[in-house]
Amino acid sequence: MSLINFIAWLGSLTGLLGSLLLALNNANSGWGFVAFLVSNAAWLFYSVQTKTWSMCIMQIGFTFTSILGVYRWML
Repeated sequence: MSLINFIAWLGSLTGLLGSLLLALNNANSGWGFVAFLVSNAAWLFYSVQTKTWSMCIMQIGFTFTSILGVYRWML
């Protein structure tokens, strides 16, 4: 498996984990935003490597919402 494929899988799986944790709406749900941050970082790396600039812009926006989620839920 190439690095870029690993990063894509990491982004997908941590994004799914983040949405599951938020959907549970329990004491651990804030960790969903941490999972989203990992997913955001993976997809940002992927989008820069593949020069998919629209995805890059989207992930920058999602990163800000994930940071806001960490701040509101965990800090």
